[in-house]
Amino acid sequence: MTEHYDAIVVGMGPGGEVAASRLLGSGRHVAIVEQELIGGECAYWACIPSKTLLRPLEARAAAGRAAGLGDPSLDWPALRDYRDYMIRRLDDTAQADGYRKQGATVVRGTARLAGPGRVLADGRELTADHVILATGSEPVRPPVEGLDRVPVWTNREATTLTEIPRRAVLIGGSAVGVELGQFLSRMGTRVTIIQRAERLLDREDPRLGESVAGHLAAEGIELRLGTQARSARRRGGETVIELSDGTTVSTDVVVLGTGRRPRTGGLGLETMGIRPGPHGELPIDEHGRLADGLWALGDVTGIAMFTHVAKYQARIVTDAILGRPRAADYTAVPRVVFADPEIAAVGLTEAQARRGGITTARAELDLPRAIARPWTYETDPRGTLALLADADRHTLIGAWTVAPQAGEWIHTAALAIRHRIPVSALADTIAQFPTYTEALTQTAGRLARDLRPR
Repeated sequence: MTEHYDAIVVGMGPGGEVAASRLLGSGRHVAIVEQELIGGECAYWACIPSKTLLRPLEARAAAGRAAGLGDPSLDWPALRDYRDYMIRRLDDTAQADGYRKQGATVVRGTARLAGPGRVLADGRELTADHVILATGSEPVRPPVEGLDRVPVWTNREATTLTEIPRRAVLIGGSAVGVELGQFLSRMGTRVTIIQRAERLLDREDPRLGESVAGHLAAEGIELRLGTQARSARRRGGETVIELSDGTTVSTDVVVLGTGRRPRTGGLGLETMGIRPGPHGELPIDEHGRLADGLWALGDVTGIAMFTHVAKYQARIVTDAILGRPRAADYTAVPRVVFADPEIAAVGLTEAQARRGGITTARAELDLPRAIARPWTYETDPRGTLALLADADRHTLIGAWTVAPQAGEWIHTAALAIRHRIPVSALADTIAQFPTYTEALTQTAGRLARDLRPR
């Protein structure tokens, strides 16, 4: 027997949850299909557990840098237990019951499209006016010979670990590598990060990568930049990684931070005549539409693999379904790495601006030299902020900072970029004293002076 709905949401990560909740709140008849846990990767194996694990170590380090304080002790079993509480002990019963109470039909299992408006899942055939694909992404395993014969962690094993390894090699110097590398190092693990590019976070401004590398190296993390893992083998009770520069590194576990790819396998896209893009992404339009009545959002679109983007796309898609269509705008998506100090960026890098034919002006501020807040925050303050402007239009187009709480105050720059606020207006705002946000007005002031017509 076919069951018909107004909408079927396939995949209940953060984006799927926002879409389902908004449609249910608007009185729509909704079915949700999830093959694992409602809440998705972010809630159980990524954002939530990683930030929960990072925070106590950040607080301990901050205490050591604050005036008159020493390093507090760390209770690993207590932290581990709180992490398990935060990830609901990998049990989504309460979430499933909550959606049922809202009127949703909860289907457990893998979903497959069977034509326009048709979904097969858990031996049932569901039909709907709208089908939303929010199936997320999966980790990329690099082509390293022998990697399948040595102990390897993806983000899932790393964020649910119960014992701290003595040594760890992290392949990839992206956000995952930086965050987990610092966490493990501060827990006593001897950490090596292997990065194919010549710098960490190589998609960001080179100065940002240099700053982060300096902080990690100062903590004793070994950085192998400009090289990559060629092979892995077991030798006695350890793993040996051979690198492309001819050196080797020994470890107890390999942690992968080599990116993610959209999860589209087995979705039955061919029944709708849809072919994923070159990286496996689903080619949506500005409203999140794949075809009539078929939508996609989140990592599976490949646009920007962030939880906040998935949630934003869910609002875009559901607004279109509910008759309030608006085009998505990815102009100013914040990018935050929750290391210590935090790393935050938004908008374009200088290289991206040049490729787009934009003439730029740039200003950079050493925060301890310019504002008071770093000195009230810690006794050996750190921090850098850089702003990038369109020199012809006098508007902000990019920003990055490495500083305490950067993920919180980068949003002022994001707002300015998204709404094309003139640099002079940003410079003329009144920022609370003493805060890190003061740095934005000061740096904007420098830019404004440089941008004055000659």
